[in-house]
Amino acid sequence: MLVGAGPGAPDLLTVRALRAIEGAQALLYDALVGEEILALAPRPCLRIRTGKLSGGVSMKQDEINVLMLKLAMRGLTVVRLKGGDPSVFGRCGEERDYLEARGVAVAVVPGVTAASAAAAQFGFPLTHRGEARRVTFATARTHDGSLVEGGWDAGADPETTLVLYMARDAAGQAADRLMACGRSPSTPAIAVENAGRKDARLVQADLSTLGAVVETAALRGPVLLVIGEVAAKAANRGASPPSAEGPLPEYRPRSGYGGFR
Repeated sequence: MLVGAGPGAPDLLTVRALRAIEGAQALLYDALVGEEILALAPRPCLRIRTGKLSGGVSMKQDEINVLMLKLAMRGLTVVRLKGGDPSVFGRCGEERDYLEARGVAVAVVPGVTAASAAAAQFGFPLTHRGEARRVTFATARTHDGSLVEGGWDAGADPETTLVLYMARDAAGQAADRLMACGRSPSTPAIAVENAGRKDARLVQADLSTLGAVVETAALRGPVLLVIGEVAAKAANRGASPPSAEGPLPEYRPRSGYGGFR
C-alpha cells in the first residue's frame, strides 16, 4: 500500500491513511515522516527508513522496490509511507508498476500535498478569481540536480500560480528562466520551508529577488516556491498550523455515512 502521510501533522492524515498505518506489519517510510506519525504503527511492526534528508544517504529506488516485493511475498501487510501525496513527485507510478508487474496488488492512499498545506497555513489561495486561473505543480531540478530544461513558458503565464517542489537550490536559476520567458520581475513570490509543520517558515520576495532572498534566508528543510499573484496574499501568521486539540478522533463507519466520535 502506497500511503500519503501528508505534510507532517498527524491530524492532517486521512482516516484511510491512519487505518493503513495502524494495520501495517512492515512500514517503509521517508525521512520526512515524523515520529508522531510513526508512533501510530503497531509495536510489532517492522520499521525501515528508506528516504533521505537533503545531502544524506538513502536507499536507491531499485533497492526499495525489491525490499517491498520481498516483504509482500512473505505475506506481510506492507505500507510504503511517503510525505505529502504519493502521486505528487513521490514515485508512486514507478513503485506501483514494479509491484503489479510481479503480481503484487497495490492500493494508493492520497495525502495532503505540501502546496495545499502551505496555502492553508499561510493564508493564501492557489487559485483566485481574476488573478490565478490555473495552478501548475512542477519540479525545478532533474534527478541529477540540474535545472529542468523545458516547460518554463507555461510558468511564465501571468494568470498561472507556479509551485516548484524541491527547488531551494535552484530558486535563482528558476526565477531567471521564468523572467527570460516573459514573467514580470515584480511577480510576487514566496518560499515556504517545512510546509504544514510547526517549524514552518515563510520567506517573501518577488521574482527578481527570489534567488538572493532564499540564499540569504539559509533555509535547510524542504522548500516549496510559490510564484504568482496569489503569493502576495501570504501572511506570516506564525509557525504553528491550525490543529485540532487533543488526540485524533475515533472513527466509526456507519451505514451510508461516516462518523467521528
